[in-house]
Amino acid sequence: MSNQIGTIQTLEVLREIDTGYVLEDDILLHYNETDSELEAEQSVEVFVYQDKKGQTVATTQLPTIQIGIYGWAEVVEVLPHLGAFVDIGTTKDILVSKDDLPLFENVWPIIGDKLYVSLGKDQKGRLLALPATEVVFERGVFEPAPDDLLNATIKGHIYRTDREGSVCITEAGYRGFIHHTERKEEPRLGELVEGRVIDVKEDGTINVSLRPLKKYSMGEDADMILERLEESNGVIPFSDKSDPEDIRGTFNISKAAFKRALGKLMKERKIEQRDGKTYLISK
Repeated sequence: MSNQIGTIQTLEVLREIDTGYVLEDDILLHYNETDSELEAEQSVEVFVYQDKKGQTVATTQLPTIQIGIYGWAEVVEVLPHLGAFVDIGTTKDILVSKDDLPLFENVWPIIGDKLYVSLGKDQKGRLLALPATEVVFERGVFEPAPDDLLNATIKGHIYRTDREGSVCITEAGYRGFIHHTERKEEPRLGELVEGRVIDVKEDGTINVSLRPLKKYSMGEDADMILERLEESNGVIPFSDKSDPEDIRGTFNISKAAFKRALGKLMKERKIEQRDGKTYLISK
């Protein structure tokens, strides 16, 4: 019986009881889990799962996500001590264990994000939703991107994220990599992001940037530097000669972007550089 949990089965109705129908293998189909009136010996297609009491039950609401079958599921609740619950299309929301979520909670999904999951079981046989790993996507889940996608604007949900970069699947099914230099902050797992294609690879995957074009990002970076100067009593220990890694570690932008922003501010006579430091010019 336990091997049926998390799958769609065609089962025979044995009898009707006060709360619903008893199917073969003593699986209960509650009245509120079906829109049809059933009769004994009738066959019915159902999704089999366990309720909160651990009883094996069924529903005629059939999900696209099953054990070994992946699909997108929306996050409907997040509990720090447990993980995230997702809607797979049935009355029962399924838990994504915190053990299968990122280490840092600031990049956990929030309500409304979408995760690409299949179903599995824990040691007690209870259903869990399991996020897809890179191996799953390497099996050909994504579509090859066309060459003319370069510079196009795309949207996609993040399915992997770490310090090196984030990976998304676009709405058209393309696999997109976002290097950490091409994002201002690390996206959440499951977050819908919008970016532009900066490279189409030979294998059909794409590189994506979440940063605006240089002509727009320069103003944003300059504003960020001004804000840092105001918070630091008008001086920061950085200049256009500073180490690129120190710049990225503090401002999360490249040295080239930092120099462009400094140049803009110096041209506007808002800052000056002396002895490896940058000073806010008081007016």
